[in-house]
Amino acid sequence: MGPIAGAQEELDRLGRALRSQLSMMIDDLTPGSDLSLLFLNEPRGVDGHEPPRYQYAAEFFTGKRPAHVSAADIASRAAALLTSAGWRQSTTTSQENPGRKPRIVVTGRHDNGCTIEIHITNDNDPVPPSKVWFRGRTPAMALREPEEFRWPEPIRTAETVTSGHVLCYECDGLGRCPECGGRVWVPDETRGRENCRACRRTRVCLICRGAAQFPISELSSYQRGYYPELDR
Repeated sequence: MGPIAGAQEELDRLGRALRSQLSMMIDDLTPGSDLSLLFLNEPRGVDGHEPPRYQYAAEFFTGKRPAHVSAADIASRAAALLTSAGWRQSTTTSQENPGRKPRIVVTGRHDNGCTIEIHITNDNDPVPPSKVWFRGRTPAMALREPEEFRWPEPIRTAETVTSGHVLCYECDGLGRCPECGGRVWVPDETRGRENCRACRRTRVCLICRGAAQFPISELSSYQRGYYPELDR
């Protein structure tokens, strides 16, 4: 199927809006930060579902807290900035590493689906207390219509099998992997897809190695067990 009308443009618009809000907050809360390190230039794939979804995301941009500004002050200012820009915000604590003081986490959510998180080290944390981490994401969006997988045609059939041969007992003449059809992946409810264990990403049936058939004269006694008609 083709692209979803307007989807790419909308995702790009959300990416620009997220960058604008993050840049404003980074400049305000950690002045002097190098915004060229805020990587939000291209959307990334989120998972393997069909159709695939994409989002713009910045993962933990690091800024330095100004001297003599407490973690609580940074959190309060961050919450105020989000609220004034029309974002819903909440402030919590996060115990990310045992033995360290909890971090303050300010989370903002916008009606357009974008989210921002600001992680602030506690004043008494042994990690240098000047660190402030910024994280932002747009909603995940599909950019094209779903594509239905078309199962490949078999390489061999009962009508086309070579004389003196039998169809592969595993793939029945398909030649391709009978589990994934040669895609090298199978659907997964959580992640969308996972590597096919049956073919180990080779695409072909591992029993016949893609030949789709076996010479009868070369069958082992074990393999002949799949073809009882040969002994009649």
